[in-house]
Amino acid sequence: MATHGKKYRAARDLIERNQLYPPREAVELAKQSATANFDETVEVHVRLGIDTRKADQQVRSSVQLPHGLGKTVRVLAFVEGEGARLAEQAGVDFIADEETIKKIQNGWTGFDVAIAVPKMMGTVGRLGRILGPRGLMPNPKAGTVAPAEDLPRLIDEAKAGKIEFRLDKTANVHAPIGKASFSADALCDNLVALVDAVRRAKPSAAKGNFFRRITLATTMGPGIRVDPNLVGAIE
Repeated sequence: MATHGKKYRAARDLIERNQLYPPREAVELAKQSATANFDETVEVHVRLGIDTRKADQQVRSSVQLPHGLGKTVRVLAFVEGEGARLAEQAGVDFIADEETIKKIQNGWTGFDVAIAVPKMMGTVGRLGRILGPRGLMPNPKAGTVAPAEDLPRLIDEAKAGKIEFRLDKTANVHAPIGKASFSADALCDNLVALVDAVRRAKPSAAKGNFFRRITLATTMGPGIRVDPNLVGAIE
């Protein structure tokens, strides 16, 4: 049976397992429980009250985190011709040329965000089995497919901390909101932005209590439950 280390157990002792914490207190506890020897990522896990089996109850969107993610974001662009020139001028990290596409087909995913122009989506589609499971598939709903003239904006947004989120099969949304080294104010601002974006992405067919559970956790730390009844208080 697997056991946790001393640091994890000490962090866990800071938290009441069944207590629902106000958002600000949960963020401060997450910072205190980040005891690894690297700057841990703070993650949010949101359980939604929807039926994932129904096509009209899916959630997928994106949000610009006001304080970014605290890391360098590598952007790949599926473009050609004038679009490639615009992307390079905007500071894109990779252009999906023929050689790069072959690398992706062989399993390479050394980038954090993929964007594309509409006419390249046929090529992108052939890479779905690689990009899809890793959350790297460009998608109009997530704002990662746009005309060539919009590429500089997409690249700037991605590097500034725009993230995509989507519902998984268990009705959960998972997303990072920054690093444990961020101030509590910055993490709260990012949390507010994410929760508000998830709320705005609520399908019209969804009924009843939309937010069932919100949990904060750092990369190596225990989960901290946020009181869903206080979600409105962090708007």
